[in-house]
Amino acid sequence: MLPVAAAFPLVWAAAPSRLAAAFVSAGYFLAGSFDLPRGVANFYGHGSGAGICFWFVASLSFVAVHTALWTRRSGWKKALRYAVAAVLMSIPPFGILGWGHPLTAAGIVFPGWGWWGLTAMATILLAMTTRAWWVAAVVVGLLSLRSAWLWTDPVTPENWTGIQTSFGSGADQDLALSQQLETLEMVRAAGNDGAKVVVLPESALGMWTPTIERLWVRSLAGHDLTMLAGAILVNETGYDNVILQITNAGATVVYRQRMPVPISMWQPWQGWWGLPTGVTANPLANPTFELGMVRVAPLICYEQLLVWPVLQSAWHAPDAIVAIANGWWTRGTSILEVQQASTVAWAKLFDLPLILSAND
Repeated sequence: MLPVAAAFPLVWAAAPSRLAAAFVSAGYFLAGSFDLPRGVANFYGHGSGAGICFWFVASLSFVAVHTALWTRRSGWKKALRYAVAAVLMSIPPFGILGWGHPLTAAGIVFPGWGWWGLTAMATILLAMTTRAWWVAAVVVGLLSLRSAWLWTDPVTPENWTGIQTSFGSGADQDLALSQQLETLEMVRAAGNDGAKVVVLPESALGMWTPTIERLWVRSLAGHDLTMLAGAILVNETGYDNVILQITNAGATVVYRQRMPVPISMWQPWQGWWGLPTGVTANPLANPTFELGMVRVAPLICYEQLLVWPVLQSAWHAPDAIVAIANGWWTRGTSILEVQQASTVAWAKLFDLPLILSAND
């Protein structure tokens, strides 16, 4: 259904007034994130009031940009205004809340086309704001039907596997030894099945300490395995959400999350009062990392909903995408499925192997 998002520029452009454009923008964003209130309620453990508030607040960035840039003028001027809005919602700071961007449909409409497909999708979105919208709509419709008919999921690299877990609440960052040992058994089982690289979900190893490191490194002794696993590293102002590479020789941080979830994880304003700021954001850092001869594009949870993290990684010509998440709080919603659908679309656009690993 991702290509349906291409209709948004058409409806936005057809709005008879700026107020109507604001309602169109709000409707699009709120409909695309309708499960957010329930997810927030799950996360904080109480009613949906805070979730509904956050749902509306999160939409303000998208609504403000598209309302401010709407114009009564037609033709190339309206297309140019939409182009500016689309770019602003793709990159920080507005892009921090740029969920459900219509560009994501490029991987469904133009699978395997790479940057040319992204350019073609952008052109179609601009054409949707002009009198030629019906031509763009026909093209999207036909190519979407073709894609659905011939669809194949992204491949997984040979001897790589992503482990899916269901460990319940991820609110506790100190994981019980029993959970560590259960996870270790999953990794060993994957190795016995022929896996050489095993990917674990976000925060799968909890708070990373020298004791936990010794447990994992010693447990991998005698196993020709490489693990990529999510963990938490405490720092002076909060903590880093990271991916670790672990072998029987030791552990190394290979990725620090570029964009954590605002408010619940990323709280930079807390620093004004000398309080911990939650997860550190590294917006333009470490877009890829090397694992042997493979260049990996990493995406942790929230980054899978945004545009610039995956495009920044794609610019560095990766060989595969590794996408991990801790979605315990999304139970009863489609949030995790939406994240993964977006990631699949980007993987298809650039014809990249994809490894998914999530705790749900």
